[in-house]
Amino acid sequence: MISVVIVSYNTRDILRNCLQALFEYSGGVEMEVFVVDNNSHDGSADMVKNDFPSVLLIANNQNLGFAAANNQAFPLAKGNYIILLNPDAYIRPLAIQNSVKFMDVTPKCGLCGGKIISPAGLLEPSARRFPSALSKFITLSGLRGKYAKSPIFNYHEFGGFAHDKPLEVDWVPGTFSIVRKKMLDEIGPFDERFYIYYEETDLCMRAKKAGWTIYFIPDAEVTHIGGASSKTRKDKSFEEKASQVLIFRMQSEWLYYRKNKGVAGLLSSAGVELLWYAARFTKNLLFPFGDAENKRSAAVFIIKQIISSLQDTKFGSFSPPIPW
Repeated sequence: MISVVIVSYNTRDILRNCLQALFEYSGGVEMEVFVVDNNSHDGSADMVKNDFPSVLLIANNQNLGFAAANNQAFPLAKGNYIILLNPDAYIRPLAIQNSVKFMDVTPKCGLCGGKIISPAGLLEPSARRFPSALSKFITLSGLRGKYAKSPIFNYHEFGGFAHDKPLEVDWVPGTFSIVRKKMLDEIGPFDERFYIYYEETDLCMRAKKAGWTIYFIPDAEVTHIGGASSKTRKDKSFEEKASQVLIFRMQSEWLYYRKNKGVAGLLSSAGVELLWYAARFTKNLLFPFGDAENKRSAAVFIIKQIISSLQDTKFGSFSPPIPW
């Protein structure tokens, strides 16, 4: 048996499609499905209760975040493997069967992720190395995006890798992954200090430190809409060209660096981002061409977010009270 855990927040219609695809393409694999609803206000919990009575529903009365919500289901899971599935990720044929098969024949693999495909049919980042100050600078500079196939400029996402064979990696996105229950029992569940973002990176870091391996596999595909839950937060600002809530990403990032790389790691990452936007502000102040005023304003806003998130987390040593 396998256990599937889906954490939902205001994604009723997308969640329905996710569950339909899951049951359609499970291929007869014996499974139990948990939906942990984080106090949705769009009828998500009622939809699950009425349309999918076999699903084990945990309905929270507040938004506990991604890590804590998953952790509610882990102790109840009866499967040897736990599949983590975002509500905006739709299983494709054979994804579950191939994931289970790979885990069965790779006993030292504690967690693996599949190939993530956009609705347009394009490959999304599916295999990653642990973040660093250097990878942050390359991303901010635009070099990673411009040279996405370069193993140097896109080292973080294995640029040049064809995603056509299994590959041992540092971590895989939580969009769709399969976790060995034995590994969770050994190293513990998600660190609940991460309200959202970086919890899967931290889990993979802990797994590797404990001697487990992390893999990407190409023959387990999901279609990913991206940011479906986050986009319901109309009170927050989002990353440029991304669907992450900016302040949440920063808070979790500082927590991750302080925990795993100490004060020096935290200061290097936050420092790179702070200096980058300070330089952008200065450039558009001294050389005010085109849309310079808006660029200065954007840079000031992000600098304020960096400072605020460092203060909120006490330089990565404290997780703000939930809900963020």
